[in-house]
Amino acid sequence: MRIRPARTSDVRAMRGLVAPLAEQRVLLQKEAVAYYESVGDFVVAERDGEVVGCGAIHVLWEDLAEIRTLAVSSAALGHGIGSRILERLVARAGELGVERLFCLTFETDFFRRHGFTPIEGQAVEPSVYAELLRSYDEGVAEFLDLERVKPNTLGNTRMLRVL
Repeated sequence: MRIRPARTSDVRAMRGLVAPLAEQRVLLQKEAVAYYESVGDFVVAERDGEVVGCGAIHVLWEDLAEIRTLAVSSAALGHGIGSRILERLVARAGELGVERLFCLTFETDFFRRHGFTPIEGQAVEPSVYAELLRSYDEGVAEFLDLERVKPNTLGNTRMLRVL
C-alpha cells in the first residue's frame, strides 16, 4: 500500500469512499466540482491499484489548516490506513509552514491518538475570525462554527493539534 498525491482520475473513487459515510452523516457529501477544485489538497491510499482511502489538508490561515474528508474503505478498516494518511497530511502541514491543525470529527479517539485535543470556542484571534468570515468555503464556515452549518455538524467535536 502506498500514500500518494491524489490525481483527477481518483475523484470518482474518493467520492465513492465518502458516499457511505455521508449517508451515515459522518462526512459531508460534496459535489464533484468541489473535489476537482481541491484535488491538490488530497492524498490517497492505493492498494493493488485501488484507492482505499483519502484525506485532505486545506489551509485556512497563515498558521492554521484543516484536516478534511479523511475516509477509508470499510473493507480496509483496521489496517492503519487512516493513520498513514493522517501522518502524510501532518507532514504536508509542516512543509506548508502550518503550526496548527483543526478537524471537525466524530472520530475523537482516532484523532486524540494522533495528538489532537478537543477545543471550545474559536481557535483564532477576533481579527482573523473577521477575515475568515469573508470566505465562501463551507469548511471555513464549519471551522468558525457558524449557525448556518450547525445542522451539518451536529454532534461533531472540534479538535486541534499544535505541531
